[in-house]
Amino acid sequence: MFSGIVEESATVVGLEKEGGNLHLTLTCSFASELSIDQSVAHNGVCLTVVRLDGDRYTVTAVEETLRRSNLGLLSIGDHVNVERSMIMNGRLDGHIVQGHVDCRATCTDIRETDGSYLYTFRYSVEREMARRGYFTVEKGSVCVNGVSLTVVNSTDNGFSVAIIPYTHDNTNFADIQKDSVVNIEFDIIGKYLCKMHHYED
Repeated sequence: MFSGIVEESATVVGLEKEGGNLHLTLTCSFASELSIDQSVAHNGVCLTVVRLDGDRYTVTAVEETLRRSNLGLLSIGDHVNVERSMIMNGRLDGHIVQGHVDCRATCTDIRETDGSYLYTFRYSVEREMARRGYFTVEKGSVCVNGVSLTVVNSTDNGFSVAIIPYTHDNTNFADIQKDSVVNIEFDIIGKYLCKMHHYED
């Protein structure tokens, strides 16, 4: 379980394909504090640490994860938003994030707006998936590349988010450009509510 409060942007230093899997090796400031089998969110995707080597660690993404996320598009040197699992005796500064990415989205517009940035994203979700809660609502929560954000300008297949300078400079939002592909996790509470409503029907 995560909160969507990114700790830092790790750097990809190794990529190794093995069958349908992809082993990603990254470096970050807390790599030496990790342990084998620990869960870490990468651009919002929960992955398990499988190897440690000083300030580097390795995680493995399976084929299904690569299909749903942008991890398979990464190159050496790319930055990945990372967050260790949530400590349950602390404040929940973001929202409940499972680390289970629902789909990819594409950045369609970036605007500077009086000291902040407005990013717009578009995604494709089948109607049946939308009925099950795979959508955004105005002022609701959404997780983009592992960052907990508030939705503005929600539409049937897109939304915008306002990014403050701190978030822009300390996550890989600084690397996102028009047509960049990001990971989206919709709000789990919305999914449960839609499921309950479906059973009531």
